[in-house]
Amino acid sequence: MKILVIGSGGREHALVWKIAQSPLAEKIYCAPGNPGIAALAECLPIAVDRIEELLTFARENAVDLTVVGPELPLTLGIVDRFRAAGLAIFGPDKKAAQLEGSKAFSKQLMARYGIPTAAFATFSDFAEAEAYIRSRGAPIVVKADGLAAGKGVYVAQTVDEALQGLKEIMVECAFGEAGRKVVVEEFLDGEEASFFAFTDGRHILPLAACQDHKAAYDNDTGPNTGGMGAYCPAPVVTPALYEKIVTEVVRPTIDGMAAEGCPYRGILFIGLMIKGAQIKVLEYNVRFGDPETQPLLMRMKSDLVPVLMACAGGELEEKTLQWHPQTAVCVVMASGGYPGAYQKGFEIQGLEETAGMGDLFVFHAGTDRAGGRIVNVGGRVLGVTGLGSDTAAAIERAYKGVEKIRWEGVHYRRDIGHKALRNKGA
Repeated sequence: MKILVIGSGGREHALVWKIAQSPLAEKIYCAPGNPGIAALAECLPIAVDRIEELLTFARENAVDLTVVGPELPLTLGIVDRFRAAGLAIFGPDKKAAQLEGSKAFSKQLMARYGIPTAAFATFSDFAEAEAYIRSRGAPIVVKADGLAAGKGVYVAQTVDEALQGLKEIMVECAFGEAGRKVVVEEFLDGEEASFFAFTDGRHILPLAACQDHKAAYDNDTGPNTGGMGAYCPAPVVTPALYEKIVTEVVRPTIDGMAAEGCPYRGILFIGLMIKGAQIKVLEYNVRFGDPETQPLLMRMKSDLVPVLMACAGGELEEKTLQWHPQTAVCVVMASGGYPGAYQKGFEIQGLEETAGMGDLFVFHAGTDRAGGRIVNVGGRVLGVTGLGSDTAAAIERAYKGVEKIRWEGVHYRRDIGHKALRNKGA
């Protein structure tokens, strides 16, 4: 098979790495890819939003399956174009991608189908939203409705903070068209977890639960980022909670989407808040998470390609997944200053020292080649992912890899996975 992966981050590197292990994968392309991906696939100079160019390439090169990594091309309708051309593609179509593309759409779906989530209201008028926030008080959450590259969410501890966030979204237009509408939500406390499920629009195949670390600094302090690390499995998701999530969230979501006339195919990524035995949905994403994909796929024993094909073709019913028993931990190494302004172009040293380490893989996210050197070009640069017999061993393995890598200004959290140790009572 010829397989095309769309994207250039750590998530796509993990997908290519896993796909490359399949005996079905004869040739892998990635658009646009990165230097890490280039060791496993042929990288193409086509941006993720150049849908017609991607379609032309897939046609001319007889690509058997296209796997979409990021949300942008999904919300732009890449799946619709490929399917109309008779090409197999993994991911939801444009209507189904509204689950991530519009927070108002997803919240209204949850309300209609009894899926547990925070109380909410949606607004297109600044004054109405302001009055609502003042009437509800704080803490409270204000979200831009549309895609905001992982940003556009304000968890406000005071009314003034909430109103400042509202102003940035709706008046200052910090997130462009994504902020034409806002969702204002009840504040939820507890512990967050990430839950993934494959689906062909009818059948579901749940994956192992993960946990992400959003805050920039140790002990969950500092601004939110796209994710500073993740681990899999997540002990906070007990076997009983796992079944509850499948029954009360995943199943009614897939059934609800079908009932709404927009059946969902692909991977469904659900952000959850967990407090005791209570679960509530924070958000939906219509693609694999980053950095959760890195430890998730490190633990996956099964061949990924047949599952991707089954989702794309509506034939998931017979598929199952097997997992390695180890724990996987991913530590994100970021550019200094991230998620704010950061300098790029610094040479990354030590990558070759990690190449021979067993139970470790370094996934590239924000890297590029410059004059024969690999340099940092993004905020999140590398995802150093280790396997271990338990969480403590996986943490130790990942950080042994981190210690070998350096560049000017490099920043990473030193407490990735510690929540898992606490949840295990360690």
